[in-house]
Amino acid sequence: MLPTDLIDRAYRGDCTKEDAALLATAPPTELFRLADELRVEAVGDVVSYIPNRNINFTNRCIGTCRFCAFKDPDGYRLGISEILTKVDEAVSLGATEICIQGGLLPDMHLTNYCEILESVKSDFPAIHLHAYSPMEVWYAAGGGRGEGGGGSEDRDCAGAGVRDTLAALKKAGLDTMPGTAAEILVDDVRTKICPDKLNTAQWIEVVGAAHSLGIRTTATIMYGHIETVRDRIDHLFLIRNLQDETHGFTEFVPLSFMPYNNELGEGMLAGGNYGNTGIDDLRMHALARIVLHNRIPNIQASWVKLGKKLAQYALHCGANDLGGTLMEEKISKSAGSTSGEYMPPSEFDWIIENAGRIPVVRDTIYSH
Repeated sequence: MLPTDLIDRAYRGDCTKEDAALLATAPPTELFRLADELRVEAVGDVVSYIPNRNINFTNRCIGTCRFCAFKDPDGYRLGISEILTKVDEAVSLGATEICIQGGLLPDMHLTNYCEILESVKSDFPAIHLHAYSPMEVWYAAGGGRGEGGGGSEDRDCAGAGVRDTLAALKKAGLDTMPGTAAEILVDDVRTKICPDKLNTAQWIEVVGAAHSLGIRTTATIMYGHIETVRDRIDHLFLIRNLQDETHGFTEFVPLSFMPYNNELGEGMLAGGNYGNTGIDDLRMHALARIVLHNRIPNIQASWVKLGKKLAQYALHCGANDLGGTLMEEKISKSAGSTSGEYMPPSEFDWIIENAGRIPVVRDTIYSH
């Protein structure tokens, strides 16, 4: 049985790192039960999802992330007209949100990022633009433009332009940002899996600046590769502390590492490590619910990463959101996901109702 004082702290939102370490090794049924009880207290029995579309405008990238299976030096780059066609298709199917991200291109600058937003908002003023990772913002601000996708001199001087960059993007039509590029917010891990990406302090700088400008973001973690359980806990508490300062996160999204078709995964597979088990995935969602209780009410289970059946079960382990319809999904698919690229609202409703919950269509910031 979990200690009574630990449970009391969890309900108050005062869970400590030591508590989290104990929970990470607790019997799954006890961990899941506590997370589910906190879910009820935070959001009740409603489970949400959003009609949206992902648009990855390029799969070319000068970055050197070892976990990426999406990058292709000979890949595609969408023009503005192609992006607008995809938005039009999404709107015709009822999408209210467009998520736009892409690889880092040597000739992609702030004006280009703004042009995409301005073009979409000009033709579709009502659509919510959820766009550009903190790494893309950092890059647009001038960071990471050295040889091989980044250099310390570039990155050290880039921060001065982050706030102005975000202000320009907001003026161009940016509504909210995905809190991706976080991976594991522990620099010892980042130097091994994404050495040329923005570091932990820089990620916090970009996200904190976005929140201060009224640009709300999600928060993510990519877990199940070379990080330790303690690294996961440190990541969760960093997100918790930032939320205490800014109150800008709308949701937390655990992203299970997909070990196929990438350098990092190849090394794992060669050593007999096949990534996360279902129990690992459910533990991560439950731990996020408990650590972030009273801070971030929405914990998303990604049906693309987990598969539809495990995502449904995650609704009994602390999760209360299933993400979006997507309409196309390229990044997880390239890394071995077989869960599909589109799920219609009717299937969301069916999955949620058969989990004993109440399906609700939401907007990006969970205001309804």
